[in-house]
Amino acid sequence: MSEPGRMRADLVVDHRITREQEQLLTDALTALGFAPSTRVLQPRRVVDPLPWLILVSLPLHAFLTTVGNKAAEAAYHRLQNAVRNLRASSATATAATPPDPSRPVVLQDPATGLRIVLDPDLPHAAYQQLMSLDLTRYHLGPLHYDHTRSRWRSPLDEAQPTD
Repeated sequence: MSEPGRMRADLVVDHRITREQEQLLTDALTALGFAPSTRVLQPRRVVDPLPWLILVSLPLHAFLTTVGNKAAEAAYHRLQNAVRNLRASSATATAATPPDPSRPVVLQDPATGLRIVLDPDLPHAAYQQLMSLDLTRYHLGPLHYDHTRSRWRSPLDEAQPTD
C-alpha cells in the first residue's frame, strides 16, 4: 500500500535479483520520496525487445523533477550508486543462474509507456542531463544515453517523420 503523500513506484524484478540488490533500489526510491512496491517476475521467455534487469514504473516527469531537485543531496547519489552497484552485485552473485550484469534498469512511465534505459556504466553527466530532459519530445522511446554524442536519444523517435 502507498504511503500518504508519496508517489507510487512499481518495481518488476527479474527472479535472479537478490533481495539485497532489490533493496539498493527500493532504498534509493524511498529516499527520493517514492513509495516502492516490488513484484518478482517469474522465469519466462524474453519476448520484449528491451530485456531488462529491473523495470521501475513511475511517473517519469515527477521522478526526474524530484531527482533534479535533490541532485545535490545524498538521495541522488544513492540512486546513481544503486544502478551501478546492481552490475557489480550481479557479477559476483553465487546463484546457479545469476542475472546478466549487462542488462539495464529501465524506468517506465505508466501513463505514456515511455521507457528510459539506465545502463550501469552511465557517466555522472548523463544523470545530470536526464534531470532536465524534455520528455514531451519523445513518443516512442526507449531513451538511451549515447556515449559518443554525450546525449540522450531515442532512435525510433528520430526516425519518425516530423509534422
